[in-house]
Formats: sequence, C-alpha cells, structure tokens
Amino acid sequence: MNDVEGNTIYIGKKGTMAYVLAVITQFNQGADHVIIKARGKTISKAVDVAEIVKNKFVNTLKVSDILISTEEIITENNAPMKVSAIEIKLIK
Repeated sequence: MNDVEGNTIYIGKKGTMAYVLAVITQFNQGADHVIIKARGKTISKAVDVAEIVKNKFVNTLKVSDILISTEEIITENNAPMKVSAIEIKLIK
C-alpha cells in the first residue's frame, strides 16, 4: 500500500498534536497522500490524528483506505505476541 515510505507517520508515545503536525507538514511539503500507521494501544491515537487533521486543519482531505491486520511481534522474553495494527491513508 505504501509506495513512498517517507509519507508514512508511525504513531508512538508522543502527544497527539505532534503527529498532527507531522501529517500537516507532509502535505505542506507536497505529498499527495500520507499513511498513518499504529499498533496496539496507539490505534485510537492514530484515528484521533486522522480526524483532527481532516476536520480542523485540512478540510479537503479524504480517507481513501483503512487497513486492519494482526502482526506478530517478539516480546522481551522471546515469546511471540499478536498485536492489532491499522493503516489509515489520507489523500488530498
């Protein structure tokens, strides 16, 4: 789905507005789409970021695709663990 890795924002521990700014910056630098990715507990923050950007900053954006999946990660104990993941694609 992501043809340009530079247009991908990975959601982590920072505040929501830091990611909102990152998405807006990508669009201001000429990107025609931005992909927001998150896993586990940060999924709700990814949805918040997409909605804030779309509704408060760039009203012309559309959600073109949402992909959900389960990814397997290795914990600190070397045990496999399945976590939910989401990709939200915003386009101009």
